Amino acid sequence: MAAEMVSPARMHTQISAEQYDSWSAEQCAGIEIVDSMVVVCPSTTKRHNRLARILANALDAAAGPDWNADTDFDIRLQDVPLTNRRPDVIVYRAETIDLTPTRPEHVLLVVEVVSPGSETTDRIVKVDQYATASIPFYWRIEQAATGVPIVYTYVLDPASRAYRDGDMFTGTVKTTAPFTVTVDLGAL
Repeated sequence: MAAEMVSPARMHTQISAEQYDSWSAEQCAGIEIVDSMVVVCPSTTKRHNRLARILANALDAAAGPDWNADTDFDIRLQDVPLTNRRPDVIVYRAETIDLTPTRPEHVLLVVEVVSPGSETTDRIVKVDQYATASIPFYWRIEQAATGVPIVYTYVLDPASRAYRDGDMFTGTVKTTAPFTVTVDLGAL
């Protein structure tokens, strides 16, 4: 495609993995592919982006040399039908930094910051997709009316390929799984 954005016509046709892989980073920004169809991600707020960045920085510092934490890139959950998700924060094997696409087996943790327009997807749909893809940890951050975020953590049960409830944190996350990290998300 010559355009730097996904054209409206592309949003109504199925996209193959080969087609998606030929698109530029600019064309892939702000979208996910679900069952081979382009889905536009809701716009985020400065608070949303800051929460994701603060958490990614803390996770990256705590993860050690074997893992990296980043924001704003996608995971190829499956090739057919193509499903690429773009979590707000992802912790992945450092040795795979140059491999694309990032696959579930490269990923330790995904984090979604719930925003208006992403509630059902982040609370229900993505939880199931990430568990089915065997990603060991999932965290969901709710932006409470008080302004102090609530973090829900989930741990994969490999036998059922479903998440079990983990710990819940208000404001400050202090956990040892998947590694020891403490981060104050309430001090924005």
